[in-house]
Amino acid sequence: MERQGYKAHTVQSAVRSLKSIARRVSLLDVEAVKAYLSAAPLTQSRKEVLADHLARFYHYRGIPFSKPHYKRVETLPFIPPESEVDQLISGMGRKTATFLKVFKETGMRPGEAMALRWIDIDFEKATVNVSPEKSSKARQPKISNTLLAMLNRLPRKHAYIFRCQENDPVRSLDYQRRCFNRQRKRLAEMLQNPRIDAISFKTLRHFKATMEYHKTKDILHVMQVLGHKDIKNTLVYTHLVNFESDEFVCKIARTVDEAKALVERGFDFVTEVESVKLFRKRK
Repeated sequence: MERQGYKAHTVQSAVRSLKSIARRVSLLDVEAVKAYLSAAPLTQSRKEVLADHLARFYHYRGIPFSKPHYKRVETLPFIPPESEVDQLISGMGRKTATFLKVFKETGMRPGEAMALRWIDIDFEKATVNVSPEKSSKARQPKISNTLLAMLNRLPRKHAYIFRCQENDPVRSLDYQRRCFNRQRKRLAEMLQNPRIDAISFKTLRHFKATMEYHKTKDILHVMQVLGHKDIKNTLVYTHLVNFESDEFVCKIARTVDEAKALVERGFDFVTEVESVKLFRKRK
């Protein structure tokens, strides 16, 4: 797979998948593997991925293999309300909370966030340079002063913000994900809210995309935020927003500091009446 140009995280994911199957059935028994895959309580999409991994493995071993046909079922991603996202972030440790805040504000992929270096953060302009993965586009999203402050509280032991210097990016991300999963489960139990335990790194990317489309109604803008090259990957978010039921929270600002605070909280400027600035944000 490496010789064919697959990324390290894709190779390691394939190896983990094959090892998982091998713990349950002999990989050299093709029919037993097919029977296991057929009965496994997995989604059709996951079975399709596993079948691809198995096809590469059997081709490498020179073993005849007729790949089972699994039809991917398109499902809409889980999008939690912002209140639950904020509960999740506030309940994490300092480093994990900052990692999640990056997802919420930028819509990065986990691998992109793990690759962030301190030199990628422009503290003067409040921007971050995203090195793309999965053939995405490079981009430079704005980030809030709150996130800048969270980043400033992290230790600067080496060039990378989140990645462990001694580990490769894949191992670092796996470690970060395990830490997050443990903290998330404890928080969900403490809050008695199982929805918290359903929020993943990818969920926050979906959340960002949905909120951006809700705010702008511009699918091309969302495509740019996510770094997609194919708009088909972005169009799913048009099914997640119902503009017919728009409700807003309205706030006023009498000073520059009040207006600045509202903008940082996601409020949009509407108009000015009698020297008072009006802002609004969708509920």
